[in-house]
Amino acid sequence: MDGFDSLPVDLADVRLNVFRGGEGAPVLLLHGYPQTAMMWHRVAPALAERFSVVVPDLPGHGRSGVPAGGPARYAKRRLAADMVELMAALGHTRFAVVGHDRGGRVAYRMALDSPGPVRALALLDIVPTGEVWADFDAARALAYYHWAFLAQPAPLPERLIGSDPAFYLDATLKSWTKTKTLAAFAPAALADYHVSFADPAHIAAACDDYRAGATLDRDDDDADRAAGTTIDCPTLVLWGASFGASGARSQLETWRRWAPHAGGAAIDSGHFLAEEAPDATLSHLLPFLESTATG
Repeated sequence: MDGFDSLPVDLADVRLNVFRGGEGAPVLLLHGYPQTAMMWHRVAPALAERFSVVVPDLPGHGRSGVPAGGPARYAKRRLAADMVELMAALGHTRFAVVGHDRGGRVAYRMALDSPGPVRALALLDIVPTGEVWADFDAARALAYYHWAFLAQPAPLPERLIGSDPAFYLDATLKSWTKTKTLAAFAPAALADYHVSFADPAHIAAACDDYRAGATLDRDDDDADRAAGTTIDCPTLVLWGASFGASGARSQLETWRRWAPHAGGAAIDSGHFLAEEAPDATLSHLLPFLESTATG
């Protein structure tokens, strides 16, 4: 992560590895599965030219600790609280958050649960967890088999993945790109993913994340939807045109039920926008973050 310092930040029950660089309005970048903070290496330096950028490994991932507690510890409501605590520890009481994949689920939960600190929200290639489960049909079950597989009771998915974690990681990454290859991933970043993913404790944490997604996170989304709770901060939605996480609907159409003023666009990419199409991603992120920097 060129130009960034790496520092540990201690929360109540976990030590986080955090990259920090730049000056200006604070921006928090949250990585997705099955990656680490290194997924932002093509985007974060450009953002750091204008903003104070914070890039943590989420609990249970990368170089961060692996807190105990099972799925409840990896519920997005709990991880969202962790991220608010992290930013406060660094002196940032109000900030923008950009989340991809699982990090996006933490990010939108932050905007729902902690609207005061979240100045602006950018979501990369996700729709709300509750929406995914509500629309689960045969086609989605085949395309997103990992949602149900990883949520199976321990230790089934942990044992199966742990028998050949490198194969599972590479197969997953390739299948979600536009080219169906590993060409989009820089060798150093890919190596970081492999080191993290080979750790049995990290495999178990990722499974607990998806177990939370199938239960606690889904229930939290369903409760918010029933209550009519919406995200009121400025919201940007970007998605990979070649991935299609939202099924037949555009992601923006789905998100406007949750964030009525959201804007956004499709990117010529697979799922990994920040690595497959960093320039196109930045062309949307930079003006959005600049326009909301003083909100």
